[in-house]
Amino acid sequence: QVQLHESGGGLVQTGGSLRLSCVFSGRTFSTYGAAWFRQAPGKEREFVAAITWTGGSTYFGDSVKGRFTIFRDRAKDTVYLQMNNVRPEDSGVYYCASEGPFGSPWDPSDFNIWGQGTQVTVST
Repeated sequence: QVQLHESGGGLVQTGGSLRLSCVFSGRTFSTYGAAWFRQAPGKEREFVAAITWTGGSTYFGDSVKGRFTIFRDRAKDTVYLQMNNVRPEDSGVYYCASEGPFGSPWDPSDFNIWGQGTQVTVST
């Protein structure tokens, strides 16, 4: 059984940077890639970024393109979300997910495994 554990959240000022980590444990990361979603209070969970594990292809939500990057360290079974030039609207709980289909519409309900989330707050 795969388990995901996110870390790296916190308080950051507008325009600043933050790096989130998602560690996979329980078994070696194999077929499935990883995705990041976020959820702000009162809003639906939103797709942020995703990466395939073997091919290294990346995908981004429109609101973060050009500002966020995603990459993985296979030796550490870890996926990272590098958040640059953050904005107040980037605030929310960020979740790592796996075992789901890659491609639009990036429906959170299609992903089977989730981490507990890490809070990101962007101050003005």
